[in-house]
Amino acid sequence: MIAVVDYGVGNLFSLMAALRLCGADAELTAQPEDIETASHVILPGVGAFGDAAARLRESGLWQPLLKKAASGAPMLGICLGMQLLFARSFEYGEHAGLALIPGDVVPLVDQVQPGTKVPHIGWNALTLRTNPGALFAHTPQGTHVYFVHSFAAQMGPYVTATAEYSVPVPAAVMHNNVMGCQFHPEKSGAAGLTILKDFLLYRTSEETHRWGEDF
Repeated sequence: MIAVVDYGVGNLFSLMAALRLCGADAELTAQPEDIETASHVILPGVGAFGDAAARLRESGLWQPLLKKAASGAPMLGICLGMQLLFARSFEYGEHAGLALIPGDVVPLVDQVQPGTKVPHIGWNALTLRTNPGALFAHTPQGTHVYFVHSFAAQMGPYVTATAEYSVPVPAAVMHNNVMGCQFHPEKSGAAGLTILKDFLLYRTSEETHRWGEDF
C-alpha cells in the first residue's frame, strides 16, 4: 500500500487521481500505523511551511515519518512536502523541518535574478544531473513539468534536477531512500505520471525497474 499523508495541507484530489492512473494501491491516511505498514510514503503539501510542520506534529505523524524514512522505505515529498524534508525553512521566520535531507529552504526571490516574477508559476524544462536517481529512470532531459512555489531549497549535493528560472532552481532532490519534487508531478501530464510510476517501482534493495511488467 502507498500511504499518502493527509494532514490537512495539499491538493490531495489531483494526487490521488494521478496515482489511480498509475495503477497504484494508494490510500489517504492520517494514521501512524498506516505509515508504518506502507511500502511507500508520499508527503504532499501546499501552503506555509510553519503551519504544515505544526500540523504534522499535532497530528502525531512527525515521528512515524522519521521512523519510516529510517527504515529505508521510499518516501517522496511533493512541493511543500519536499521542503518539509529539509532541516530548516526561512519562510516568515525560522522553522524546523524533518531534516531527512541536509539544507535549508529560502525565499525564491533571494535566489533568482532581480525583476524575476515570484511566485514561480508554470511549465519549465528539467535539467537532469548526472545519475539523477530513481525518479527519472524513464524521464528524458528537457522534460517539462509544472511548478507553483515562492520558496525553494538551496542548491546542494542532493539536487538531482534543476529548472531554469533566471537561475538554476532545485526541482528535485534525493538522499538515499528520501526523494522530493518541487514541481507537481500530479499536474504535469504524462511526464508527471512517468515520474510517479518510477517512484512506485523504486525499491531500496532493488535498483532495477520492471516497467513493462508492473505497468
